[in-house]
Amino acid sequence: MIPLREKRALVLFSGGQDSATCLAWALSRYQHVETLGFDYGQRHRVELDCRTRLRKLVADMNPDWAPRLAEDHLLPVDFFRHLGQTAMTDDVAITMQADGLPNTFVPGRNLLFLTLAAALAYRRNLNVLIGGMTEADYSGYPDCRDNTMKALQVALSLGIDRQLTIETPLMWLDKTEIWDLAWRLGGDVLVETIRQESHTCYLGTRDTLHSWGYGCGSCPACTLRARGYVRWAANRLVA
Repeated sequence: MIPLREKRALVLFSGGQDSATCLAWALSRYQHVETLGFDYGQRHRVELDCRTRLRKLVADMNPDWAPRLAEDHLLPVDFFRHLGQTAMTDDVAITMQADGLPNTFVPGRNLLFLTLAAALAYRRNLNVLIGGMTEADYSGYPDCRDNTMKALQVALSLGIDRQLTIETPLMWLDKTEIWDLAWRLGGDVLVETIRQESHTCYLGTRDTLHSWGYGCGSCPACTLRARGYVRWAANRLVA
């Protein structure tokens, strides 16, 4: 077992609410934290424009965190649209598919992302991969399930012949609880940073700042984020 102080983490960091919360979570636990983003031709590419400022703001809000944040990596993997149309990579309406999954599901996306993260971890001598996957409040993606993550942890560790741990701190949290986790990690400053600086909207809309952040206000990502924030804020008032 590798001692906690010797673990080196790689956060899958998109520039969204969940990955920003995961970054703060990682910085509160590990002495060395790197970040990894992917340019996969997403419609909401504006999230990539948020990454650099957001990661710096998160790290700088705690004197213990800033020295722990190391390199950022951005990989181009712009080929998903060639595998078939999805609402995340093509200008189409968001709907449910015949198989019961939303057409925002990009088959193989998280499988590939974690495989690439494992390859980078091998080169960078990192042993913990951290992602914002969740079963509690998500859009029905099978590659966000806990069983998928556990299977990948085994397969990737075998594939690079090194012990890898996949951490998913949000797995059993809904969006209300994710806002609360951010508050417990960094107080009102982190919550406000995530609200204003992160991006989650599937349509890439960033012209209106709502109480919960920027977005169109109607896509599934905005609906979940807004509902979670309203409930979290209400709970804070009661408390």
